[in-house]
Amino acid sequence: MPGESTLNITASACYGNTPEGVWIAAASDVLWNNGAICGKTFKVKCTGPTNPVPHPCNDGKTVTVKIVDHCPGCGGTSDLSKEAFATIANPVAGVIKIEYW
Repeated sequence: MPGESTLNITASACYGNTPEGVWIAAASDVLWNNGAICGKTFKVKCTGPTNPVPHPCNDGKTVTVKIVDHCPGCGGTSDLSKEAFATIANPVAGVIKIEYW
């Protein structure tokens, strides 16, 4: 399940213009469920590459993110903020496989 590091919230589908910090994510259509996922938190861990960047994961590190937006068309399950992505993986990877709970 890939996630990306391109999330840059200025206004979100869940919270409008209210800032929600940097430990955030947007849910793809797979999870969105008409916004029912807004505000839920997930622990996320990198499990492997989806492209030629070898070993993108940061040795089993996890990050907790709050769903604040909808990411239609982002593919996979979520789009992580750049801070969240960099915690669990090499930002150069761009897209990674994740596990979340």
